[in-house]
Amino acid sequence: MKQLLSALALACIAATARAQVGHLPDNSPYRDLEARQEFTFFGGQYTAGKDPIGIAPGDGQMFGIRYQVHVGGPAFMVGRWSHVNTERFAIDPTKTGTARQLGKQNVSVNLFDIDLALNLTGEKSFHHIVPVIDLGAGIAACGCQVASDPYTFGTPFAFSFGGGLRYVPGGRFQLTFDWNDYLYQLKYPTAYYVNPIGGTAAVTGNQARSFWKTSRALTLGASLLFFR
Repeated sequence: MKQLLSALALACIAATARAQVGHLPDNSPYRDLEARQEFTFFGGQYTAGKDPIGIAPGDGQMFGIRYQVHVGGPAFMVGRWSHVNTERFAIDPTKTGTARQLGKQNVSVNLFDIDLALNLTGEKSFHHIVPVIDLGAGIAACGCQVASDPYTFGTPFAFSFGGGLRYVPGGRFQLTFDWNDYLYQLKYPTAYYVNPIGGTAAVTGNQARSFWKTSRALTLGASLLFFR
């Protein structure tokens, strides 16, 4: 009888083992994310949304830094500074014809934002990959002033949203790929709407003096991870 009971017990254990589905810890595609802070250097391409008369800052190379800290579960708070080297066309609205055109001018745009980022795979990576989404707000600023052109960029609010992928091979380093859209407001100066002597205004028709536009950034980065 004891032998029969032992055989039945072994059969039940074997059946239970066969019914289990999953991976042994060493073979699992999921890995715990233990870093609590990240410091990232990134660079890439900034593609500016177009404005009707083409005097706002345009496309350019972007670089910057990002710091993020774990706040609980899959959520991180992110602080980011981005710098764009770009150009804009300047005009003198008091002149007419070719005298109005002041040509391309080198300018720079700075974007400062604070975001909430969420890891879509929770507190784990999947095959060392972590998809991320983020949403935030901040300000934009530009050294856009050109002599004889009254246009100023100001410091408008800039809303940001986007996503990306993190490659976390283990250890203290990771690689990142991100895309982000920035939404901010542009304003044309009153002087653009005034007719100069013997000519027409720089802005004609029913073009609004202020409007919102979106610009996109695609960047690659390298991160240093901290576990406390």
